[in-house]
Amino acid sequence: MQKPRVLVGMSGGVAEAVKAMPDTASVCVAQEKPRVLVGMSGGVDSSVAAALLKKQGYQVIGATMKLWEDRSSQEIEGGCCSFRAADDAKQVCSKLQIPHYTFNCETEFKQHVIDDFVHCYENCKTPNPCVECNKYLKFGAFYQKAIELECNYISTGHYAKVEYSEKYHTHVLKKSEAEKKDQTYFLYGIPKEVLPKMIFPLEKIPNKEEVRKIAEDYDLKVAHKKDSQEVCFIPDDDYGKFLKEKVKLKPKEGNIVLKDGTILGKHEGLIYYTVGQRKGMGIAYKEPLYVLRLNQEKNEVIVGTKQELYTNKLYANELNFLLDMDFSNPISIMAKIRYRSPEAKAILKVLKDKENRQIAEVIFEESQRAITPGQSVVFYLEDIVLGGGKIM
Repeated sequence: MQKPRVLVGMSGGVAEAVKAMPDTASVCVAQEKPRVLVGMSGGVDSSVAAALLKKQGYQVIGATMKLWEDRSSQEIEGGCCSFRAADDAKQVCSKLQIPHYTFNCETEFKQHVIDDFVHCYENCKTPNPCVECNKYLKFGAFYQKAIELECNYISTGHYAKVEYSEKYHTHVLKKSEAEKKDQTYFLYGIPKEVLPKMIFPLEKIPNKEEVRKIAEDYDLKVAHKKDSQEVCFIPDDDYGKFLKEKVKLKPKEGNIVLKDGTILGKHEGLIYYTVGQRKGMGIAYKEPLYVLRLNQEKNEVIVGTKQELYTNKLYANELNFLLDMDFSNPISIMAKIRYRSPEAKAILKVLKDKENRQIAEVIFEESQRAITPGQSVVFYLEDIVLGGGKIM
């Protein structure tokens, strides 16, 4: 009996697209396992994901998205957008004896990730491009490719899990068993309709060391490859340089001030600063100062003490919920305001703005440090992702 194919790791996914994918129940009558499209970034995680799926009997198809072409990043070992990444993915697929495709998604990447990145900095916000990439590319455009290839599932090397919940009577996104590597923070924005079509083969692997050991067992050349950097299209991590050279965003000099308006020095442009920043301001004061907020109207960087960085409330828009809940009353949740921050107890209220769009009010039990506009806040119910949004 011929084993089905699997396509791993493409972005995309709307209700209509889900309906277009082959029904697993009907496929399994004639096939042992359904077909899976696996998103291959050229890294060890997605490579092991593909290997495990094949071992489980799936007909696996590997695919790499070509997102961003920059000659300066082609040889970056950890880069997930480089030519080297695509070549590594192709070699892994050859080793595993599965087909490999490369999809050109540069247009979608520029529209949904690069343009959003620039827009955020233009409006004094600190973006999280990985969230946008997962939403629109890895589980959006990639999902559409899976449909075209008649795949039943998509898969990636993310540390997360999807399973059916009897409590909520739907598929839910849950935290990985590898707590330190859990990546659900970056996945809250995916369409909930796609959840039943997702497979995360690394869901039960406790740590990265075990993943690398599995890669060694399969003799994969990427077994000890460095992890990809957080912002793949900025290989030298110089945001200001990227914004000036790539998109011609011109920073303007202005004042660094205290909350009362006292001028302490000059800044070279708001794009170089983010809430919570301490270093690189070039000012002297009787105690350490941190960026509290950016005033776009006055072109000012407002600074203050460490204590002034803390607040117990935030508002968020662009909400996405993965569970259908009754939001007429406040809900007790755990909330996370950045990937590296611990979860914190909070109360979630879902309000409406003047245009009848949902706005989240999150009130924390304990004040949080450096709540940053543009970053994501993610809501959890125990180990289940309720949803999240963009901090205003």
